[in-house]
Formats: sequence, C-alpha cells, structure tokens
Amino acid sequence: MSAIETIKIGIQSIKGNKLRTTLTALIISIGIMALVGILTAIDGVKSFANNTFASMGSNSFTIRNRGTNIRIGGGGNAPKRFPSIKYDEAIAFKKSYNTSGIVSVSCVSSFNATLKFNEKKTNPNIYVQGGDENYLLTSGYKLESGRNFSSSELEFGTAVCIIGHEIKTNLFPNTDPINKIISIGNDKYKIVGLLTEKGSAAVGAGDRFSLIPLLKAKMTSGSQNRSYIITVTVSNPQTMEPAIGEATSKMRNIRKLNVAQENNFEITKSDALAQTFLNIVSYLTISATVIGIVTLIGASIGLMNIMLVSVTERTREIGIRKSLGATPTVIRRQFLYEALLICQLGGIGGIILGIFAGNGLSLLIGGGFIIPWQWIFGGIAVCTIVGLVSGLYPAIKASKLDPVEALRYE
Repeated sequence: MSAIETIKIGIQSIKGNKLRTTLTALIISIGIMALVGILTAIDGVKSFANNTFASMGSNSFTIRNRGTNIRIGGGGNAPKRFPSIKYDEAIAFKKSYNTSGIVSVSCVSSFNATLKFNEKKTNPNIYVQGGDENYLLTSGYKLESGRNFSSSELEFGTAVCIIGHEIKTNLFPNTDPINKIISIGNDKYKIVGLLTEKGSAAVGAGDRFSLIPLLKAKMTSGSQNRSYIITVTVSNPQTMEPAIGEATSKMRNIRKLNVAQENNFEITKSDALAQTFLNIVSYLTISATVIGIVTLIGASIGLMNIMLVSVTERTREIGIRKSLGATPTVIRRQFLYEALLICQLGGIGGIILGIFAGNGLSLLIGGGFIIPWQWIFGGIAVCTIVGLVSGLYPAIKASKLDPVEALRYE
C-alpha cells in the first residue's frame, strides 16, 4: 500500500471521528497558540523598543550624577549616586567642550505639576523640564508649531514654555495654544511652542511634558541640591568614543578630581537604555519559550493518550485490515500519519490564533502588526515533532496486535 493510500485512510478515519479529532487538534492548537502568541507579542515589543529608542539616536550620551535605575532580576548592586552636578559646572562644561557636536543642559523642574488655563486644568502628572536652546535637538522632541526659546528668554529666564500634545488636548482642545497664558504652579507662562505628538506608548514623559527655560527652572527651584543633566550629540557615531573621552576629561577638570580619584559622575550612551530593555525582553523570550514547550509537552501527552484510546477502540478494525493483507508497517504508518495530520490541523489553527493574539498584545502597547515567519515555520516543525513523538508508540502498539485476537476483540 502506497503512502498516498495510507494518508487517505488516515483522513477517512479522521472524518469518521470528528469529535475526537476536534478535541485532539484543540489540545495542539492551545499549545501552539501559547508559544506563537507569546513570541509574536515579544517580537512586537522588540519592534516597539527599536522604533521608540531610534528617535534618541545612536550618537549621543548623557552626563549625570547617578546611573540609570534599571536592573535585571534581584541581583546586582544599586546604581551609584554621586554629588550633584551644579549649574555652574554644567554651564562651564558646555562652554569648554570643543568636540564637534551639540551640548545641551537641562534639569527636572517637576515630576507631577498641574497646568491650568482658566477653569481647565491637567492631571497632576505633568513632567516639567528646564532646558536650553539645544534641548529639543538632543532629546528627540520636535516642534509641531510655534518656536524654540529665544536667546534673550534663555538669558533672563523669561516665563515662557513649550508644551506637549496631551496638555494641548486637555487645555486647548479646539484652540491654537500659541501665545496663550497658562499657570504652572504659582507662575504664569506664555506658550511659545507645541511639540509633535509622541503617542501613549512613548518612553518617559511622552506628551505629558512641558519645557521651560533653564534659568527659569533654576530660579523657581526650591532645592539647593538640584543636579543638572548634560547631553552631548556628536555629528558622527564613529566619533562617539573620542567624544566621551574628551567629555570625561573636561568633567574631571571641572569637578577638580586628581588622577587617583574615580569619576564622581556617570556617562551613559543614548542606546544603553534600549539595550537594557532588550536584554530584559530576551529573558522574557526564554521564559515564554520554556512555558510554550511545557504546554506542548502536555499537549503531546494528551495526544498520545487519545491515540492509545483510538487503538483500543479500533482493535477489531486493525484485525480486519491485517486479515486482508495489511502488514505491520502499513498499520504503523496509518496511525502515525493520522497523528501527524491531527497535529498539523491543530498547529495551523494554533498558529493563526497565536498570530492574532500576539499582534493584539503588540498593538495594545503601541507596536506594529508582525507576521512572524520564523515562528510559523517553527510551529509547523514543532507540530511534526509532536505528532511523531506522540503517535509513534500507539502506532507501534497497533502494528503488533495479533490479527486473530484483534478479530475476537469486542
């Protein structure tokens, strides 16, 4: 009997036992859906991270008094915290830094400000940043309308501001916000610029953001220990390391460190946060793969159990086939092909469900729609392996049945 005829017999058997086939395929579908769905969602997260951090560029670095507060797992040491970078130190660095590039100085004015316009006000979650003329160039923000701060506004600390899109939506839903007067805390500010919308999935403050002149932020600060942030964007990524070397030397001189002393400031590349995030995602990928494999092991055990039940139920049928000349090889192939067909049916359903489930999660966090070809082909391969593993023992058991005993089976 040819392989095609054996497959036809397997298909007929599947059609004759629709309920059993459906339940068996559903077990495989759930396992494959879990694996493909989770891994598709993680691919969406990776795509989102790459697109989000791309706006920060790969050619900038930041000098601050502490490291990033991101750690993977519970181990490791907490980031070091150094003496604050003073306003005069930051300005001195900006003036003395000679490498071709753009230097901006900024500081946090408030993490939870409330902005008001007449009777309207925002939630108390607006991030207010003080920045200079180069802040927009080094931070990834872009102007949608209006203008940047003028040199006189920066020099005298004029009460002007640039607002994010969420502030515009809350306070000026149907009005142009440019030149309107709003309240930030106890001070009045004139809006001179509106930032391009970043979206709800943006990293950091996103659209809940307002920028005020650096000197104004310094004057309104109630803290004497405020630390300033220096961001440097170089023209060519290949010059990054020399630029960091010069920045380190300049900052050590400004902070009066001798040769024996370690740096009391932190220099972080712009892509370090993205790399940390992707490292965390890689751990999630491993965890998701393990969960998916465990699910599929359970599915394969379930399939093997159902195939063994099928062998028992069809003992008389096997005896008739053997009495008509079917060899053990033919019987073995029939049950093995049947298991493979059921696995492929379940796998295709699981792959389709997994793609939609994974992309649903991806779109929910702001990622794009992804067709995970590697997981599609991987899912088909996994289904084939599961079919072989779970169908082999029942197929061997069926092929070894004695035809006389099988015909007498009730």
